[in-house]
Amino acid sequence: MFEERRARKEANRAFDSGEGVTRYRMQQKVFAIGDDFWIDDEAGDHVYKVDAKVLRARRTYHLEDTGGHRVATVQGKPLHIKESMAIEDGEGHHVATVKKAIVSPVRDRWRITRENGEDLTVQGNVLDHEYTVELDGRKVAEVSKRWFRLRDTYGVDIGPGEDTPTLLAATVAIDAMAHPGD
Repeated sequence: MFEERRARKEANRAFDSGEGVTRYRMQQKVFAIGDDFWIDDEAGDHVYKVDAKVLRARRTYHLEDTGGHRVATVQGKPLHIKESMAIEDGEGHHVATVKKAIVSPVRDRWRITRENGEDLTVQGNVLDHEYTVELDGRKVAEVSKRWFRLRDTYGVDIGPGEDTPTLLAATVAIDAMAHPGD
């Protein structure tokens, strides 16, 4: 137990120092259906395009690399009592589901249920783009506005060895569900 706690603490410290962490820049309030936008790296270069589609009553977002190849799809699940969004990989295989787990006045809690792997928890202030994605207390991604001075811009830090397309797709899904009218 003590060794597990120490390992999580060391992993989080390495994450916080930026060792092997990749930062992406995303635009806030651009998730309106039909609006496409780019996810940039820290240098400002385009890395992924988010192609927003109107398909019946569903909200759908395709993540494409700079070559136009689909790497992930985020799609709302209509007619569910509890709103959720499914994530598929580039070949159309279901890889995760994102849903709000608990509503509280202080913090939002979300869950990313992965098909092949342990579930991830999302904790923090989702509305203000200040939250972490964790696996058993170990930070795998962090979302924050504090890294950028530009208005309506926030960053997504993803730890080394993590599934970047799925985590970016989960960020798109969380933003789309948390800010449905934007």
